[in-house]
Amino acid sequence: MIFKVVVTPDPEDGGFIVSCPALPGCHSEGETLEEALENIRDAIAGCVAVLNERDRTTAIY
Repeated sequence: MIFKVVVTPDPEDGGFIVSCPALPGCHSEGETLEEALENIRDAIAGCVAVLNERDRTTAIY
């Protein structure tokens, strides 16, 4: 899957803050743009895994 992300420079600490609007609460950061993008890929994978697990454990009536 392809997710759009929003990259924002962090004016206080330097580096970058990254979020994925399609997955509320899915955020990451990094000292460089490359690191921030790698970190958000990992965060997205984790968020998707949690959502998939919830789908499997949700009872359907």
